Amino acid sequence: MKERKQLKLILLGLLWFICSPAFANYILVPMDHSQTNHLKAYGITYWVLQKDIEAEWLLNFRGGSFLFKYAQDFENEMIVRGVSYEVISDAQVVGIKREIEHPESNMDIMRLDVPPKIAVYSPPSKMPWDDAVTLVLTYAEIPYDVIFDDEVIADLLPKYDWLHLHHEDFTGQYGKFFRAYGRQKWYIDNQKKFEASAHKHGFGKVSQLKLGVAKKIRDFCAGGGFLFAMCSATDTYDIALSAEGVDICDFMYDGDPADPNAQSKLNYDKTFAFKDFKLYMDPYKYEYSDIDNQYYERGLTESNDFFKLFAFSAKWDPIPTMLTQNHEQNIKGFMGQTTAFKKHLVKSDVIVLGETSEANEVRYIHGTYGKGTWTFYGGHDPEDYQHLVGEEPTDLNLHPNSPGYRLILNNILFPAAKKKKQKT
Repeated sequence: MKERKQLKLILLGLLWFICSPAFANYILVPMDHSQTNHLKAYGITYWVLQKDIEAEWLLNFRGGSFLFKYAQDFENEMIVRGVSYEVISDAQVVGIKREIEHPESNMDIMRLDVPPKIAVYSPPSKMPWDDAVTLVLTYAEIPYDVIFDDEVIADLLPKYDWLHLHHEDFTGQYGKFFRAYGRQKWYIDNQKKFEASAHKHGFGKVSQLKLGVAKKIRDFCAGGGFLFAMCSATDTYDIALSAEGVDICDFMYDGDPADPNAQSKLNYDKTFAFKDFKLYMDPYKYEYSDIDNQYYERGLTESNDFFKLFAFSAKWDPIPTMLTQNHEQNIKGFMGQTTAFKKHLVKSDVIVLGETSEANEVRYIHGTYGKGTWTFYGGHDPEDYQHLVGEEPTDLNLHPNSPGYRLILNNILFPAAKKKKQKT
């Protein structure tokens, strides 16, 4: 009897030792509703990759969870940043991977190895609006460089893996803010700086400079770069490419009238995402074209504005699966100068990641160009329905589980992914 009791104590002690953090082999970062801070969880994973430690992205497993080897420093950092985690054993990992790899499960494992080097294309001068991507990168503690026209024209883009286009107008019309803000100091100063930059780089007009930048970005994608854009940087980018060699700017933007035949001269073959769109040539109209679905066309209000993420096959379509990882499938809509894209104006080879079918619009789209990819996300700020010029930036401490902001961060980690080889 005494020997049996001693054996039981030995077994209990051994079990405690095996299950203790010192013996545990992995950290699981759940991304379902149990996660206390989804946004910082991406930052933790990026930070682990910076330590030359591989991580695994468990696609469709508990909201797209992350898994990496246990280290005391990693656990400490989880606690500091307020990220939920689970310390699990080798045996538990084997069980999870067996579940994921089952042929009938819509799950897969994506290995993450090298953290992507990130650039944000943003003007050096302070503008009276913020940018969702820089807000969430800062909140998640993911490092990035700010670059602008000088760096792009100087061919520095190949230094980076991933490029975000800040709220930008690539048509050279300064956001078509002339009617509302043309007499504001920030607008006048901005126009002078852009004109000086264009002349410095040998361009006669700002529209020509912006087209030159757009073409450099196109080449970045062709060479294998990852492009992400939101709000007006989506449609104006394609408009600029389609209007190469055509003057679409009126006199208050470039000193002379626009080409009255500009519409007929557009070349849709040059665009990434959109086709057959019609330009809005009125210089006082706060829109560039009919790509953007207007509020009076959408028939939606803040209370019923949602878009649905599509479900993809994790084993056969890993890229769109990565880009749509979330703990929610219905995402709150949000407005911007470019809010959503009319579905019939999207090219047939574009992958639609999220749409509002009731409004016949798509909100989140993806495609390839050359060796690289691009992703366009409509709207300005996922946690501010109607963000206005001059408003205070969104405090992400109030939205640590934002499904809309998660979509941005999916794009950040996507370039780090290396698909495991398929069995033959």
